Amino acid sequence: MPAACDSVLEDIEDIVSAQDPKPHDRQFVRKNVFPKVRKRSSQQNTQTDDDPPSDSIIPGVQKIWIRTWGCSHNNSDGEYMAGQLAAYGYKITDNSAEADLWLLNSCTVKNPAEDHFRNSIKKAQEGNKKVVLAGCVPQAQPRQDYLKGLSIIGVQQIDRVVEVVEETIKGHSVRLLGQKKDNGKRLGGARLDLPKIRKNPLIEIISINTGCLNACTYCKTKHARGDLASYPIEELVDRAKQSFQEGVCEIWLTSEDTGAYGRDIGTDLPTLLWKLVEAIPEGAMLRLGMTNPPYILEHLEEMAKILNHPRVYAFLHIPVQSASDSVLMDMKREYCVADFKRVVDFLKEKVPGITIATDIICGFPGETDEDFQETMKLVEQYRFPSLFINQFYPRPGTPAAKMHQVPAAVKKQRTKDLSQLFHSYNPYDHKVGERQRVLVTEESFDSNYYVAHNPFYEQVLVPKDPVLMGKMVEVNIYEAGKHFMKGQPVSDARVYTASITRPLAKGEVSGLTKEFRHAPRNGTNWKGHPSAEIPVKTSFSPWMPLQLPWQQEGSGLKILSVSLALLAVLVMLYYGGMKTEL
Repeated sequence: MPAACDSVLEDIEDIVSAQDPKPHDRQFVRKNVFPKVRKRSSQQNTQTDDDPPSDSIIPGVQKIWIRTWGCSHNNSDGEYMAGQLAAYGYKITDNSAEADLWLLNSCTVKNPAEDHFRNSIKKAQEGNKKVVLAGCVPQAQPRQDYLKGLSIIGVQQIDRVVEVVEETIKGHSVRLLGQKKDNGKRLGGARLDLPKIRKNPLIEIISINTGCLNACTYCKTKHARGDLASYPIEELVDRAKQSFQEGVCEIWLTSEDTGAYGRDIGTDLPTLLWKLVEAIPEGAMLRLGMTNPPYILEHLEEMAKILNHPRVYAFLHIPVQSASDSVLMDMKREYCVADFKRVVDFLKEKVPGITIATDIICGFPGETDEDFQETMKLVEQYRFPSLFINQFYPRPGTPAAKMHQVPAAVKKQRTKDLSQLFHSYNPYDHKVGERQRVLVTEESFDSNYYVAHNPFYEQVLVPKDPVLMGKMVEVNIYEAGKHFMKGQPVSDARVYTASITRPLAKGEVSGLTKEFRHAPRNGTNWKGHPSAEIPVKTSFSPWMPLQLPWQQEGSGLKILSVSLALLAVLVMLYYGGMKTEL
């Protein structure tokens, strides 16, 4: 069946249709058929039964290069996919040239990110690399021409990445784009206890929910992530506890809108945060993700108390996008500028020193010069230390793409003007001479410093002393730049070690049970998991879905139905290929 290599299998059900004869039917229809046994040649007999066919492909031994674009939610998905592949036996490499397969995890927020994604696909194909696509671009628009014939793993199907990679390596094209549901209710996504490889072993990124409640006219991410679906509090707390047991000292909470957390499951963000705070050891920190103004307004008092907690960064990312109410209405942002100011003013009063980060879109359709000047005044008033400036790009399929566009030259000039305003002030000059407590978690891009953050999540560069990594120390601030400060550790200060265990090595797989760690890989049976289905490694193998250890729960019925389907396929192949005498 060579045509199978060119077909696109949406799922196991695509292999056998309802009209195909069942094994039982074939048994009685062909009861008078007698097989004629072929004699093997001497050459064939020299191959032992244990030898695989010479043209076989054995998945689980190849090298995979993973590239992720976009937000921390996307980065978390990439870490989970890397962990599952490594746990199965694949080698995750940083060298794209030596990789057998490229896993490209995309972002659909802006045109440039998708352009990079598209160019990477072309480069992979030119280099004869196998390709698997992930992230928001193929999830939102899987039928785009440049995605034709390529395997896709949906944003809610990342726990099945091993299956998709296996079949792609065999030459099949597989697409899994469905939603995860429980009794008809949409779930947050794949399980949180999957194996993962943290990009930084000291930082755990936890997605608390997926999707959102808004319908912003410019947003393409909504098409991929969908409506709000939250993870239960107990699962999130368990994930945090497991992370600390693996040497993590900083947790980032992420989602498309953290402020909306829990509205679909009868809880809310403050309730989750208080539970998480109880699990944070001394010397570790929690950073909150982006929240839109409408949902944080309801919880201002509680949020202020949480942001004042010594183990929570006094930091919040609240996108305003524009300071013009008419533009916000066209964006369908569901708040006005006064709402944004109320949130910021309240938190600045109740959480002294808090860092407020925000986003602004320049040149949204219909934005006038007066609208833009209102935005400039807002930035001048609050002098945000962290400001993400985005020139508007119309994303295909969004309402904003059909609106009357601002000329490109005007958008570019407004972006330039706002950038100049942002760089006209230095938010940290007044902090030179301060003594600050900082948590050291990573290395600077130029490799000259270690990067730490103070209680307001402001970046502080410290000397590259390996003793400091993963520790909370006190420093004297002696220099300030636009985006950072520099600090010298205080010799007589106490050093806090948050980790209750040594951090995992870079590239080490997180979340593996002892049982899983000792299980053989690469196509052999998983010890301790007698019900696990591992694909037969032959030159021809219809798509046989894996049952990995993290996929065991509640899968008995599915295994039975899949097994029956596969039996039908094998019977067809057997009778169709044999020479018979009637």
